[in-house]
This record gives sequence, C-alpha cells and structure tokens, in this order.
Amino acid sequence: MSHNIPSPRQVQYFIAVAEAGGFRGAAERLAVSQPTLTQQIGALEDALGLRLFERSRAGTHLTAAARELLPAARRAVEAMQSLADRARALSSGPTGTYRLGVTPTLGPYLLPHVLPALHRRYGALRLFIRERAPRDLAPGLADGEFDLVLGPLPIEDERLTVQPLFREPLHLVFASDHPFAALPRVLRCDLRGQSILALEEHHQFHQQIQHLCDELGAHVLRNYEGTSLDALRLMCATGMGATFLPALYVRSEIRRQHGLHVSELADETLFRTHGLAWRHDSPAEELFRELGAELSGFALKTLGDAAALECKPAKRAR
Repeated sequence: MSHNIPSPRQVQYFIAVAEAGGFRGAAERLAVSQPTLTQQIGALEDALGLRLFERSRAGTHLTAAARELLPAARRAVEAMQSLADRARALSSGPTGTYRLGVTPTLGPYLLPHVLPALHRRYGALRLFIRERAPRDLAPGLADGEFDLVLGPLPIEDERLTVQPLFREPLHLVFASDHPFAALPRVLRCDLRGQSILALEEHHQFHQQIQHLCDELGAHVLRNYEGTSLDALRLMCATGMGATFLPALYVRSEIRRQHGLHVSELADETLFRTHGLAWRHDSPAEELFRELGAELSGFALKTLGDAAALECKPAKRAR
C-alpha cells in the first residue's frame, strides 16, 4: 500500500461517514453519490495504508485505527477552515465588533482623530468603546470584558501583550491672573508651596501629579479634587489653583477665551506614556497592531518629537 498525503476532501468525507454512521447518510449530507463517496474513502484508505471502516449487515463501524485518527482529522479540517477564514479577512479587511476599553482622560481627545480613517479603511469593523479608570483596564481585558484597552502605562498582567505607543506631554495650566502669569518662565522651584488641582485619587493621573507635588514641595488640594479634566479646567479658570493637563486635552479643549494660560516647566519636560494591550491569544493581533500604528502616527504628527518613544516592539506585560 502507498502512503500519500490525503486530500482535504477525503478527510472531510471520512469525518462525514464517521458522524453519519454509514455511507448512505454521509452521501446525502455531502450531496454526493454513494459510489463517489465509496471511491474517495477507498482512496483515503490506500493513502493511509489503513482500513477505516468495517461493513456488515449491522451497519458501518469505525476500525480501531479510524477511532484514533478521527480527532486529528477534525483538527485538520478546522485548521483548513481557519486558513480560509484568515484569507478572506486579508482580502476584504477585518469584520465584527471589538470592545475597546479606554481611559476618560485620553479616549475623547485621541480617538475622534483616528477612528474615521480606520472606518474608511475597514468599513465592516465596529468598535464598542467603554471608558474605565486605568486601574480597571488590565483586569477587565484579562477577564474578557474588553478585546483591547488603551491607556497610560504601565499595564501589567502576565496574560497580556502590551504595545507602547507614545508619550504625551503635560502642560501647566493656570488662570490668566495667577501669579505664574507674571513670570517669564515657570521653574520647578516656583511650584514650592503652590496649590495644585488634581483628579480624584482613583485616577492614575492623580498618582502622577501627587508624586510630582511631593517632589516639588507643592500640595494637592485634596478637598477640591476634580471628577474630570473639564472640572480641573473650570476650577483653574476661577483661580482655585494651577493644574497639569495632558497635551491632547489642551489641544482639544482650551482656548484663549477661557481665561487660562498654558505653560510648561522650563527646566523639566513632564509626560505620561500610553500603550495598547490585548490578550496573548487574541486572533486579531495584526489588526490591533495596525490600530496602534495609527494612534502613534497621529500622536507624532500632532505632538511632534516630544511624543516619540524608543523603537520597541509590542511585548508581554510582566
């Protein structure tokens, strides 16, 4: 007997006979003639060098060898189907709905500039977007609540792949009549003793500002923490204190008529770093990497060299 590689069709016919319990039922299911099916099973047995079925008046039964080969045959058919599905996705673009988790201090000021181009490229792709605090993103992704998440780094979970995207500078913002407005430039030492407004402490951004204030001798106004970036902006405009706001938010929401002054610390560049993450076994990894490239490209175009990271591939979180 020869030992050749079976054709995909022959493997499908083998599975059909095994599942139908006979040649007649399998032929009807496959919409082929029974002689054609019998011929193909015979050719498969010749290729494998094994007898797969025993026929008797009681019916058709799998041989011991066939029972052992059946799971592998099913896996082979599934692999072929996966190959065909992947080819269709590559030819027509990704389809379906993906659940994206994003922080409220980033998503509204970044995604509107990127998603329209993504929609034009992949018309059948849908993103269901949910805003969450940074501390909830990684657990939600690992547990299946999201398909991917976008937020500040670090995103740490051994089940996730993390792609660093870009750095976002932080601007010092204060009212036009704040004492800082009279300074030719604001230095780190100028913040000593100053009142700084921050988000509520469950935001990762709060932790960053609190750490900075501890270093500089400034103090966070804990009784007047903002519930959103808009709340911080409005409180600054009333003279309650200065704050640090992300560059994309400043670009989107702050205008001269708001009575605010936007500056930077002259002797230090402050920033936060953003990344995209997904589960290691996600079948949409290629799509997610493309989305990450779009997000990084927009940030570099909008924020300039300050947004650039060292060239690093996506890596698994530790």
